Amino acid sequence: MGQHGSDLVKNALGRRVPEKVNGNSVVPYQGVDQYRPYGNQFGPSIRSCADYPSNGDKRLASLKEALEKAGISDGMTISTHHHFRDGDLLVNQLFDAIHDLGVKNLVWFPSASFPCHEHLIPYLEDGTIDHIEGSMNGPLGKFTSEGRMKGTGVLRSHGGRYQAVQDGEVQIDIAVIGAGCADPFGNANGLYGPSASGLLGFALADARYADKVIVATDHMVEFPCLPWQIQGNYVDFTVEMEQIGDPGKIVSGTTRITKSPDRLLLGEMTADFCDATGILRDGFSFQTGAGGTSLAAADFIAKKMRKKGIKARFARGGSNKYLVNMLEEGLVEYILDGQTFDLEGVRSMRDNPNHLWTSPFTSYNYHGKGNFASMVDVVVLGATEVDVNFNANVVTHSDGYLLHGIGGWQNCLFSKTVILPVPLFRDRVPILKDEVTTVCGPGELIDVVITERGIAINPLRTDLIDKAKDAGVPVKSIEELKEEAEKICGKPAKPELDDEIVAVVKWVDGTVMDAVRKVRTE
Repeated sequence: MGQHGSDLVKNALGRRVPEKVNGNSVVPYQGVDQYRPYGNQFGPSIRSCADYPSNGDKRLASLKEALEKAGISDGMTISTHHHFRDGDLLVNQLFDAIHDLGVKNLVWFPSASFPCHEHLIPYLEDGTIDHIEGSMNGPLGKFTSEGRMKGTGVLRSHGGRYQAVQDGEVQIDIAVIGAGCADPFGNANGLYGPSASGLLGFALADARYADKVIVATDHMVEFPCLPWQIQGNYVDFTVEMEQIGDPGKIVSGTTRITKSPDRLLLGEMTADFCDATGILRDGFSFQTGAGGTSLAAADFIAKKMRKKGIKARFARGGSNKYLVNMLEEGLVEYILDGQTFDLEGVRSMRDNPNHLWTSPFTSYNYHGKGNFASMVDVVVLGATEVDVNFNANVVTHSDGYLLHGIGGWQNCLFSKTVILPVPLFRDRVPILKDEVTTVCGPGELIDVVITERGIAINPLRTDLIDKAKDAGVPVKSIEELKEEAEKICGKPAKPELDDEIVAVVKWVDGTVMDAVRKVRTE
């Protein structure tokens, strides 16, 4: 279980990471903007129209038949996407079929996982799945943290996942794409049907680079399926299924503004800081996460925009009803959307021409000719821990357990100003540490930490410090905030971790930023 044998080296952050992961050589993190890729992008094998139905009908009777036609065999890499979130029925049905076929030692390569995927734990135990290269949330995170997964997990950002596929670091043998709506040829979108999810951008790399591509839908329409977010020219087989998503859980139940007075205060302080330091101006751009505190910050920002009579040029999404309201009110000119979190987001994406589809390629891929992330003026994100060097953690908690994926969090750190509104402590455990349990983002890219007891600005951002002082914004050092938390809660004990490495965290350029170690349970 996990990894013991690989030699460890210190990377540019001083973190000890393996030189090999699952038998493959890796590059240790070298610093922001320091690693340069070389060579050519990966390309799948050339195909011929002679091998596909001339009438364009690629339908097969079942997912199992499609897997067999795709040549599934032991040791392959199987990819899926997470647009169905916790309402994902397709992935569980997929691995039920794979298990019935008796295939073993697979790599599951999801763009994210959710608690509903606890269903897969027996398949991790019996060797159907060797390891996961994607987020390990909830029960899967606990399973991995306790050293029960056979191989070593690999955690990547959304952009890092696209980079890994594009660069050939991960070669997908079979991609299974769940679409709310599709035609027999394989053109597909997430805008219509009972399992509509909005966008299919996270499946773009899978469609383009996988050796074999299967599109599954519970809403098959006549050719052409319009608009197509996935082009049928990339698709080998299509399957019509009874149900691939639970509509009640596809839309997130967490995208609501917090009701906690402390968290509302953090949202208000964030908006006040942006206003005082001149970030809120006509034509600015922003991105906020989908958590309650980030949504509160967006709501307070909207109120200030109305008062000041300004509008944003664009907002980066995940979209939700709050962002859609800002678009329809005219506070935002465009939403550049990566995924939709609720039905209002789906509706707006379908009907509003200023609600634009994006993907990890356009927004986050670091091995390209630029991306959208660095064009954003301010991004508001969360974190599980932050240390005195402003390094931050989003995948493990203070007890060392994996409970979250990285998502687009790392990619967003390239925004012009990165703000983390976080409580000073959670459940009597301080958030600010001497050293985070797991480094997911380097401190040099994190600009502001806002707590209910004060604001800390990264000393590297002398411009923000000067603007805050000129505006009369009280600023504390991050060390002062940490000491204040420890006076209230005491200094927390470090988690009890084993030497065994159960997962690694990749940086946006494919280098290894940190290693996640097994939690001692005895």
